[in-house]
Amino acid sequence: MDRQRIVNLLAAIAAITVFGFTFGLMFPLISLIMESRGIPSQWIGYNAAMHPLGIVLSIFVIPYVVRRFGAKRAVIGAALLTGAVIVSYPFFPVFWWWFGFRVLQGFFVSILFAISEAWIVRFSEGAWRTRILAIYTSILALSFGGGPAIIGFTGIEGALPFLVGGAVLLAAIIPIFFVRDEEVDSDDETPLSVLAFAKKAPILLFAVGMFAILDAANLSFLPVYAVKKGFSQDMAAFALTAFVLGNTVLQFPIGWLADHFPKRWVMVGCGVLSGTCSFLVPMVFGTWALWPVLTVMGATAAGIYTVALAELGERFSGHELVTGTASFSTMWGVGALVGSLAAGWSIAGFGPDGLPFTMAAVFAVFIISAIVSALKERQQPA
Repeated sequence: MDRQRIVNLLAAIAAITVFGFTFGLMFPLISLIMESRGIPSQWIGYNAAMHPLGIVLSIFVIPYVVRRFGAKRAVIGAALLTGAVIVSYPFFPVFWWWFGFRVLQGFFVSILFAISEAWIVRFSEGAWRTRILAIYTSILALSFGGGPAIIGFTGIEGALPFLVGGAVLLAAIIPIFFVRDEEVDSDDETPLSVLAFAKKAPILLFAVGMFAILDAANLSFLPVYAVKKGFSQDMAAFALTAFVLGNTVLQFPIGWLADHFPKRWVMVGCGVLSGTCSFLVPMVFGTWALWPVLTVMGATAAGIYTVALAELGERFSGHELVTGTASFSTMWGVGALVGSLAAGWSIAGFGPDGLPFTMAAVFAVFIISAIVSALKERQQPA
């Protein structure tokens, strides 16, 4: 791998760190603040849903932004705008400003994510792809875990946690300035639409959507769930850290399995473990077993995304690969929108334990669908 490809990969990983940290910090921070002010769970869910709504809306402008300004400028600009949104929260009232801010935050962060992930998949081509993608998902998970951990030190009152988030954004864009190669494909091939890509890889997009539902639901409501079950705010934030921490060490074994066994069956196994762990959360809450259960649940849910991304890189290239990463981002936004709303409704309708049981039911649907897909793939002639 030449030096320039390494620089591009490091720049992309830096941008993904921004994405992960802001998601990991802002989702629980805003939810905990709204919970502390007595805002009902349904409205917390509606507010959390504004972030993925912004992600979905961004798909319509990302190609134009890249063509107009170039990939590097687009990433740097999106990071600066995301930082401006984050530091604005504590200076405006919750209703209705924070709803608009969540849309803008999701919109700008999605530009970071879609471009950076396209960089990663493109420049990891070759024998090192799986290992690079494992490093990528591990760093993403670590940045997710770092966000809620900060809350344990800064608390949720005042502007400090928001200012910390803004400072990290500024620090993380520094490596991006070293990117030198921003060449855009110059051929006349017409890129696929998201719908056209979906017909080619429906199970991959479905897998991303299922992961996003669980991911967004827990990012938004796991701390709220833990507070309602008796944890302090600090312990509730660390519960979310446990949910994402396992990804930093468990993606490599999941990647190894995907290299040695059919990827669809690895996805099924990850889905079974995620759904089972979610179902067990109410039964082990308040015991030592909660922490490994949360860790395995988060790691195997993220493993579904890792395997889907690896298959995307193997099956697609060129314009189709770019469309695929944009489609993944869009599907994540749709799934996160559903997950945020479903989490709020489940807690409001069935009490705190409605959250983990609803997520277990969601993964039961995914498991059945993935098994059917794997069986169909196995029956196809080689």
